[in-house]
Amino acid sequence: MNSPEKDFQLRVMGIECAPLLAALHEVTFRGGEVWDATSFAALLSGPGTEVTLAVIDTVPVGFILARTILDETEILTLAVHPDFRRRGIGQALVQNVLGKGKVFLEVAVCNNQAAALYEKCGFVKAGLRRGYYRDGSDALVLVSSDV
Repeated sequence: MNSPEKDFQLRVMGIECAPLLAALHEVTFRGGEVWDATSFAALLSGPGTEVTLAVIDTVPVGFILARTILDETEILTLAVHPDFRRRGIGQALVQNVLGKGKVFLEVAVCNNQAAALYEKCGFVKAGLRRGYYRDGSDALVLVSSDV
């Protein structure tokens, strides 16, 4: 999925990349909720779960982890390395998931950048989960509006 105006490629990966995903997640969510390699391996071994990795040359710079069951997809996490943001990587990863039925996700109410990205990709607010995160903060529930 190389795009002429983008300097990255998207690649579907498997459970073997769990340690890499954990490292990228840690850099992206420093100080927040970080998932370890065991968590990623467990998620990727489940039915319908897929990870798409964004790569520049041979350097992994971001990923999206999603689970599809029947006609619904949940974005479990999206991470783009801070040094590679604002290049369209996050948007390309999200758009790669769209079209797989109705797509849901949760995003921290204080994560304005992520919320803006999801809005740009056509997501709308579907609800609020109070105290969703370990630190007690709330999450917006968003759903794709293209279905």
